[in-house]
Amino acid sequence: MTYKSKKKVKEFDQSQPKRGGPPLPTSPLVEVRNSEVHGRGVFAVADIKKGTRIFEYLGDRVSHATADARYEDHDENDNHTFLFIVDRNTVIDAAVNGSDARFINHHCDGNCTSVIENRRVFIDAVRAIAPGEELGYDYEIGRDKDDPPNVDEIYTCRCGSPKCRGSMLEAAPKKKAAKKVAKRRKPRKKGRKTRPTAQRRGERSRRRA
Repeated sequence: MTYKSKKKVKEFDQSQPKRGGPPLPTSPLVEVRNSEVHGRGVFAVADIKKGTRIFEYLGDRVSHATADARYEDHDENDNHTFLFIVDRNTVIDAAVNGSDARFINHHCDGNCTSVIENRRVFIDAVRAIAPGEELGYDYEIGRDKDDPPNVDEIYTCRCGSPKCRGSMLEAAPKKKAAKKVAKRRKPRKKGRKTRPTAQRRGERSRRRA
């Protein structure tokens, strides 16, 4: 009796998409230096107009399963992560060959936003930014059912904004954004199910310096 061999599943292409132009690893409009918010931060060195595309969030493009395995032993009390969801197939790990965008700190009322276009993550200015001002955007780190009780304490926000909600975790559900927005993602322990990323900004976290 003969058996048909199982059809091989084509591996998803995790290479950097070419659509949308060459990668934007850095920008002459900004520089990386020490931040009072957290560790290293990104600061404007020139006037940045509202709507300016500053640079791109780059790093090792891997599957969710690979990202989970890579940080299987990640300490749940450590809020450092460089993982960024692109879609249900891809996560960008900026801890590996990451661009300067990985140093942007969380801000509850940030002057930037993260946007997904052509399966790439870009950082755009949502208002005018003056020289010397630190760049920031809302990480909106996704919540999971098995988060520890002190998860908001672990992901405490130190942005200092009058609108600060005290946590880098996502707030209550918001109305659907006009643009597809990128989100952060927490490292997951082995065996946890990956949440579908259809709700763009239903992210997980990223590792910060």
